[in-house]
Amino acid sequence: MTTIIEGQRIALPDAAATLAAGAAIAAGLRGGMVLGVSGDLGAGKTTLVRGMLRGLGWSGPVKSPTYTLVEHYSFSSLYFYHFDFYRFGDAGEWESTGFAEYFRADAVCVIEWPERVARWLPHIDLSLTLEHAAKGRTLHLAARGEAGSECLARCAAGLR
Repeated sequence: MTTIIEGQRIALPDAAATLAAGAAIAAGLRGGMVLGVSGDLGAGKTTLVRGMLRGLGWSGPVKSPTYTLVEHYSFSSLYFYHFDFYRFGDAGEWESTGFAEYFRADAVCVIEWPERVARWLPHIDLSLTLEHAAKGRTLHLAARGEAGSECLARCAAGLR
C-alpha cells in the first residue's frame, strides 16, 4: 500500500499564478519522477506544465499534447515528457504506444488524465489536481512516497 501524504492546497487566481506554481514545482523535480495532473477540461493542466518547463529553463513553445499524446523537451541532464491521455478510448492502447520506455531514471514524466491509463502507469510520485474555484483555480498537491515528499519539501517555499 502506498502512503499518500497530503501536501498543500494553493489558490491560483489567474494563469500567471498557475505558471508560478508550476515553476515552484519544477524546483523539486528530479529524474525518475512521475507526476499525474488531473482536472476538468480548461482547468489549467497545460498551463501548470508550461510553468514547470519555464522553471526548468525552457523558453520555447509549450503546447498541449492532446492530439500527439506526448511532447518531449530535452535539457542537458534531463528528459521531460508531457503526456495527455484524454483521447485514449481504451487503456489497452498503452500496450501499442511504447510509452513505457519513456519512464526512466533520466526523465520526468508528467501525465494529464492519468486515470485513463492508471493500470499501466508506474508509481506516481506526485499528484496534482486543479479545480475550478470562485476566483481562478485551486491546486491540490499530494505526495505518494519518498520522491514526491522530497519534491514537495524542496518546492514548498515557492508555493506560498
